[in-house]
Amino acid sequence: MKTGRTKATLSRNSGNCEGVSVVGAFIGKHPGLARPRQQPANWRHSACEPPALISMFKPSVKPSLLLGGALLSTTLFSSLTPRAQAAPAPREKLAGKLQTVAQFYGAMPTGVTVSQKGRIFVNFPRWGDNVPFTVAEIKNGRAVAYPDLALNDFGANGSRAALSMQKTPRAREERETHLVGVQSVVVDPKDRLWLLDTGSIAFGPTAPGGPKMVCMNLETDTVEKVIPIPPHVALPTTYLNDVRFDLRRGKGGVAYITDSGAGSPGGIIVVDLASGRSFRRLDNHPSVQPEPKFVLFVEGRGRFQTPPGKFPKYLGLKSDGIAISADGSRLYYCPLASRRLYSVSTAALLQSNVAAARSVVDHGDKGASDGLESDAQGRVYCTQYETNSISRRLPNGLFETVVHDPRLLWPDTLSLAKNGDLYVIANQLHEQKGFNFGKDLRRKPYSLFKIKTDGAPVSLK
Repeated sequence: MKTGRTKATLSRNSGNCEGVSVVGAFIGKHPGLARPRQQPANWRHSACEPPALISMFKPSVKPSLLLGGALLSTTLFSSLTPRAQAAPAPREKLAGKLQTVAQFYGAMPTGVTVSQKGRIFVNFPRWGDNVPFTVAEIKNGRAVAYPDLALNDFGANGSRAALSMQKTPRAREERETHLVGVQSVVVDPKDRLWLLDTGSIAFGPTAPGGPKMVCMNLETDTVEKVIPIPPHVALPTTYLNDVRFDLRRGKGGVAYITDSGAGSPGGIIVVDLASGRSFRRLDNHPSVQPEPKFVLFVEGRGRFQTPPGKFPKYLGLKSDGIAISADGSRLYYCPLASRRLYSVSTAALLQSNVAAARSVVDHGDKGASDGLESDAQGRVYCTQYETNSISRRLPNGLFETVVHDPRLLWPDTLSLAKNGDLYVIANQLHEQKGFNFGKDLRRKPYSLFKIKTDGAPVSLK
């Protein structure tokens, strides 16, 4: 009883009327209760005076019912009162420790590679940004034109697209002697730097002399070799995306390149590094094609390509990421618009298109990836652009997380260094104009990160 009186007093003093209204409702639902007495002449309504309300009833009302109503009212009152401070809600679990290597406030980078001596190189494709140099070396945290501005000086900004497609002798000479638009940089097992030149400006058509591989001697920082990719291999719609090497095959080794061009048949391009001969494999094969009606979800939003004046369309980019197995027997790859991981026999790639197609293996879901990488322990690293993370596929087919960090806004290219550091470019590719109805939503700086792993790079030499 003492507890009940104390609660009634707290309810009255609180200025809250919920307890009183509940008592009235409680009594009103019991027809056996007597009607209230006649109101005194000097009675005035007070919304929060439970004792006055209780005194309006005849003594025939059972005290137990009144006590029960009071207890019910105070119970509901306390349950409706918010806590003074809410407990923090659970958040997604992050993993790994990223270290910032460099930041970029100008053009958007896509590729990164690290030499055996620790030199770091990046590239800037010419997709629409002002790109004074398409290849750079990171020195003291800054991007410096590599090997110099002269090799990168392809036409003037604004006229490059026309120069990349013109069929005049002068235009072809410019394409053959300069870097048009480099999409990928990769150091091979002999510590030579290869520049994969798409020959394309803003994903436009290519012309002879543009698509090529340029080999840089890192001891002298000079051009050692140029391998042009002929028009019947690098089609006008081809976009040379990424490359991996096996220097044990043939006289000088072979290179495998993905063709991600939306208008191309997709596929793998094989290049004999000694002779310069190249050929296509897996053209139009289902494994190099985008998944039908593929919608990527980045930062909580479904993303589509949004061409000016047209209805949004599904992403159509084809074979993109590439990695080679530790023993060189399988080549892993994935379309950009897909969540599947595939591999093909490298021996079959060298044999024939039919043999290559028969050797393709679908390894199942891996998440939506841009760049791939592999290590000597037989693991395949996959960027996860939908979840701001990097995972790696183990030899038994299971996956583990290498890093999950909100700063990994579209992790693009991966490069595993000799010391086990895994480098990754985060470039917000999904915030470009082409995904946002003509609005550039990228927020500078773009970043180059690294994270320590227990992996060693694949070295086939």
